[in-house]
Amino acid sequence: MDVFVSGLGILAQWQVLVALLIGSVGGVIIGALPGVGAAVAIAILLPATFSFEPIVGLTLLLGIYGSSMYGGAIPAILINTPGTAVNALTTYDGYPMTKRGQAHRALSLAYSASFFGGVFSILCLIILSPLLAMVAPHFGSREIFLAAFMGILLVVLAHRGQTFAAAMLACLGIFLNTVGLEPVKYTRRFTFDQSWLTSGVDLIVVVLGLFAISQALLLLVDKDTAPPKAHVDGNLTTGLKELLGLKRIATVSSSIGVLMGMIPGVGEFTSQFLSYTYAQKSSKTPEQFGKGSPEGLVASEAANNAVPGAAMIPLLALGIPGEALTAMMLSVFYVHNVIPGPQLFTNQMDFVMALYMALILLNVIVLVFLLFSTNLLLKIIQIPTRFLGLMILMLSFVGVYSLRNSATDCMLAAGFGVFGLILKRLNLPVVPIILGMVLGGIMEVKLRSAMARVKSPMDFVDRPIAAILALMILLIIVMHIRTLINEHKNRIRPEPTGDDSTTQQG
Repeated sequence: MDVFVSGLGILAQWQVLVALLIGSVGGVIIGALPGVGAAVAIAILLPATFSFEPIVGLTLLLGIYGSSMYGGAIPAILINTPGTAVNALTTYDGYPMTKRGQAHRALSLAYSASFFGGVFSILCLIILSPLLAMVAPHFGSREIFLAAFMGILLVVLAHRGQTFAAAMLACLGIFLNTVGLEPVKYTRRFTFDQSWLTSGVDLIVVVLGLFAISQALLLLVDKDTAPPKAHVDGNLTTGLKELLGLKRIATVSSSIGVLMGMIPGVGEFTSQFLSYTYAQKSSKTPEQFGKGSPEGLVASEAANNAVPGAAMIPLLALGIPGEALTAMMLSVFYVHNVIPGPQLFTNQMDFVMALYMALILLNVIVLVFLLFSTNLLLKIIQIPTRFLGLMILMLSFVGVYSLRNSATDCMLAAGFGVFGLILKRLNLPVVPIILGMVLGGIMEVKLRSAMARVKSPMDFVDRPIAAILALMILLIIVMHIRTLINEHKNRIRPEPTGDDSTTQQG
């Protein structure tokens, strides 16, 4: 009870409440703007949060992270254009409902399912994080190395059809982290006698370049457009009642979202498709899916909004991010010398409790805001894309320069921006680079620490948790190889022709 009261006291600070309100409402607006997304906004705001108290900075970023998918459903339902990439499946059933004159019903269901998924995942976070933190003290250097390696492996394998490219980009991220002074003996690596490389390649510079500047350049070079005008008539609170009739779909989809959110590199896309497939197969009217099925809409929105809370579980308990946005948040922890892991739950449980309450309050604020301000929001987002790109570009360079007052950082960010634009044009993933930089640093420090006590390869897995993690890594690799072999066999297998079948029958 004392921890709860202490956490409530931290949350009740006016700076935290203002950050929560700005993050929640701002995240909805950003999510509703096609072509922007939470990653761009968080990348731009990240340098500014370093000067805030850790709870203020994290609340602001979590507000944007958790609320952007609410906003992304609005253009997906009304104009068949997802505000964020993870709202793509929402268009399948949301837009057909709009064409039938049921826009208010579709939006209300999307808001209600998003709220259910968000709160469900936070409850799972509250339950599972302390349990994982109880196991975490048994994680030594080799266990953390293996967990981080498994995270990178899962991120790479999650990009089906682009596994090799994702692996190369993850290796690029690991390499970028090695530039500068190495963390043990402080010798220079890959600096080529260039003094500006001595301090290394800053993660935030790379994040701003790959996410924000590349997206700004993409908006500037593409055709200038603006979301078409739209208006919603009807009561948006009806979805809360209708969701009660679809509680099985909402609960299962949210559970899938939580499970997928906890696994590094999987996230919203996989959880959406799995929950949507489950909803369709278990539905009494599967033929309605893709034509305006309320079940499909609920499955999609509940699943993707359950991921943010679940993604915080390995971050808080182990200090291992599962995707780019939680990797950015990890940097906020480190800047303020707040180290996620078991010690966070032992020494700063009031801080953790304040985060839990902030996440729940965030969902309440967003739901209330959307139920009563959707039409106002539709007017706010009428921004031409090139003007939006120009604003993102300007704010990105301001953020980069504010880090170290360095023009070199600005040039480096611009270079990564162009590289990010090329990757997006080639439809190649950007996330492996960021996770390579973050997890690569963890892997290097823990591997060098573990090797001092390892005499043979078997010594590396002579403890139960290390052995389990090593077996999981081997199992993941074997399953992936088996999948590739099966896909290859299906590709080369000749299809039976009509002549062959006729000959066999004769």
